[in-house]
Amino acid sequence: MQRNDRLETFRSRLEEIVRASGVSRTAFAEEAGIDRSTLSQLLGSTNGRLPRLDTLLAIARKEEVSIDWLVGLSNDGPMQAQMIQEEMAFEPLGHADNEERLVAWLTESVGYKVRYVPSTIPDLLKTASVIRYELERYVAATPTQRIETAAARLTWARSPDTAMECCSSVQSVKALARGEGIWAELDRTERVAQLDHIAELADELYPTLRWFLFDGLERYAAPVTIFGPLRASLYLGQLYLVLTSSDHVRTLTRHFDELIRGAVVQPPEIADYVTRLKHEISG
Repeated sequence: MQRNDRLETFRSRLEEIVRASGVSRTAFAEEAGIDRSTLSQLLGSTNGRLPRLDTLLAIARKEEVSIDWLVGLSNDGPMQAQMIQEEMAFEPLGHADNEERLVAWLTESVGYKVRYVPSTIPDLLKTASVIRYELERYVAATPTQRIETAAARLTWARSPDTAMECCSSVQSVKALARGEGIWAELDRTERVAQLDHIAELADELYPTLRWFLFDGLERYAAPVTIFGPLRASLYLGQLYLVLTSSDHVRTLTRHFDELIRGAVVQPPEIADYVTRLKHEISG
């Protein structure tokens, strides 16, 4: 890369991160610990030099980018991540905003494949009774909000333009059927109804919805939703880590694909599998 090209790359990338910061140039310079006049000079079209190392370091540290990227030696861009806090149940408007954001991301991802590792079973396959049971004592979210979101997800999944792949451990589904772990207080009648609901929807939605079950003794996956190439949302427990860096999204996508390759129950087998579990607990 020639000197003039490197200068233009630096100026373009500096403009990009200043704009993405959402603050004024004065505020950006103050937060980075550099002079406002220095920043203006660096962004000026007549600027003919790269900044000093200490200025580059200040900018890189503020925006969590590498110096190599700033000066055009690397194409790895900024680390783009956002923490989203679930609001407490007594602040329903805050949580409703998060639920609406999730539905908006699903809508935005139409045309892309959505990949989903739920914390229990996929929300769009849950009965209202199971959602109420899960959230009865939960410190964030309300059953009504989650039921509405699950219904919106199901509506989304029924659209012919959508594609979703889900991965769960086979042990988590067995625990639900047998009333083990967090499901210990869920009545058997409700568990049977949930298994019937899964069997019905798994058949109806396939192949738009493809649910894979892997062996949890061989693999592990944290709850995550990957909205095509656009973003990934990791659920950390009352906290979401949202990643929009293409490198991060690609890495999580590769991890998800490894879960699929290790699946012990394939999507066309889900209905028969949960029906066998129902007979096991009903016999």
